[in-house]
Amino acid sequence: MANRSKEDTVLEAKKSRVKPPPLFKVMILNDDYTPMEFVVLVLQQFFSMTREQATQIMLMVHREGMGICGVYPRDVATTKVEQVVSFSRKHQHPLQCVMEET
Repeated sequence: MANRSKEDTVLEAKKSRVKPPPLFKVMILNDDYTPMEFVVLVLQQFFSMTREQATQIMLMVHREGMGICGVYPRDVATTKVEQVVSFSRKHQHPLQCVMEET
């Protein structure tokens, strides 16, 4: 039987690229009933915005019909949407929060 020397073997590291997970935009939609101050509170509480940032997004929602609150992986975006909708219903507001793949 022939003996092979292990010195002849060359191992190469195989590099694999992992595709990053898809990201989702979380958006608040305008309605005619939810007070502007409540929208600012939601943006501060659930999206960690300053009062100034939250006010700017709230005004965008008011003027343009929707505003982007943030971009997150699917599970985080889903949780944010559920938290906002639940909090809004608890306080008897019809505020809508949705997500869309970027």
